[in-house]
Amino acid sequence: MKAKLLLIMASVVWGLMAACTDDENFSNSSSLMLSFSTDSVKLDTVFSNVPSATKSFWVYNNSGDGLRCKTVKLENAAKSGFRVNVDGVYLGENQDYSVSGIELRSKDSVRVFVEVTPPRANALTPQQTTDNLVFTLESGVEQRVNLSAYAWDAVSMRNVRIDRDSTINGNGRPVVVYGGIRVDSAATLTVAAGTTLYFHQDAGIDVYGRLLTPGTPDNLVTLRGDRIDYMFDYLPYDRVPGQWQGIRFYDSSTENVLQNTDIHSTYNGVVVDSTSLAKPKLTLENVTIHNCQGYGLKATHAKLTAVNTQITNTLNDCVLIVGGDATFNNCTLAQFYPFDSNRGYALHFTAGAPLDNLTVTNTLITGYADNMLMDELKDSIAAFHYAFADCIIRTPQLTTADSVHFTQVVYENLKDTTSSGEKHFVTIDTDKLRYDFRLASKSSAIDKANETTAAPRDHDGKARDDRPDIGAYEFVKP
Repeated sequence: MKAKLLLIMASVVWGLMAACTDDENFSNSSSLMLSFSTDSVKLDTVFSNVPSATKSFWVYNNSGDGLRCKTVKLENAAKSGFRVNVDGVYLGENQDYSVSGIELRSKDSVRVFVEVTPPRANALTPQQTTDNLVFTLESGVEQRVNLSAYAWDAVSMRNVRIDRDSTINGNGRPVVVYGGIRVDSAATLTVAAGTTLYFHQDAGIDVYGRLLTPGTPDNLVTLRGDRIDYMFDYLPYDRVPGQWQGIRFYDSSTENVLQNTDIHSTYNGVVVDSTSLAKPKLTLENVTIHNCQGYGLKATHAKLTAVNTQITNTLNDCVLIVGGDATFNNCTLAQFYPFDSNRGYALHFTAGAPLDNLTVTNTLITGYADNMLMDELKDSIAAFHYAFADCIIRTPQLTTADSVHFTQVVYENLKDTTSSGEKHFVTIDTDKLRYDFRLASKSSAIDKANETTAAPRDHDGKARDDRPDIGAYEFVKP
């Protein structure tokens, strides 16, 4: 009995030893190779000298035998700017950008992390930078994974203070702003046509003096966040709100003019502080304010004018007017903010300060909800001066007593719950966050503006015809 037991135990031990021996058997056969989850890693476009997001891939051993890497080496790291971590080992300069002895037993895997801080490319357009991660097996077989990214040279600005009249002009290059821009009360800052300012998350523009953005239909001024990579394959960070801090005009600031300017994916788009109504505070001409995590335009007791301006998709109100003197003509105010059902109104005006004037003409006010217009005039209606004319408004039809303030207004059909205002526009794509607020062919805004009060040209500089359209855009007839 003891002999049998000893024989069984010896067999078990021999089996375990054989298993260990097989598990630690690393082949030198040139016919056996590694497998990869991808043969190339493509990082997003990044600014030169700015770190990218991190991507990863897997290395598998499906050969049936153990495989040992003589080296894993980043081929051109000293010049390309790529950084790689293989199975927890950083391939740094002190290691000559390589690691030795990485072992993959049969059915084993290793994860590799890749990022890049590309050097300056000395070019106006994004330039590709590449490298190879070379896996050299003990058999001598070499396998490569290609790494690539695009580097875009940018002008960097940090904690900028404008204390005299100045112009920012990227001259064809992107301008990246860290820490923000402050315009002092005695200074005027002009952002030249064709310039794009990319703001880091902590940055915005604080205006105590004057801001001018004299863009043209062919050379916009663009103010946006500095993330030029992707959150998901289908979703660039540029479509995500809250990427930067927006523009604020303080009480000392007057006579600001924004023309042909695109402001998007910010926290608050534009905030206007209270000031005397004796001077114009802000003029918006052919401006887009889109996709804000706060307000699109919030103005408190100030004199402002908006023509051919699109203000769309904000967590709070697209436009909040707290008293003052405000005029809107041929504007599109549309509330389709996709990230929160508790979104604000397309237009909200209130008596938090005296409302000397609110005039809204030829303007399209719509959105998801049944009511996109809210007034909070706490005192007598007669104490406040407001008028809507030749507009389309998604709101319950007002009573006869209120009709003195609303003339030639079309109230959207609130029973049409399948479209909820979307029928007006070319694209409302909440899955990929793509929006085009130009008029679709079925929009009731076409040919409905007042030809005597409509702006002669639309948001894009297109001449309006003798039957102009409501909203910021003139319908392009086929």
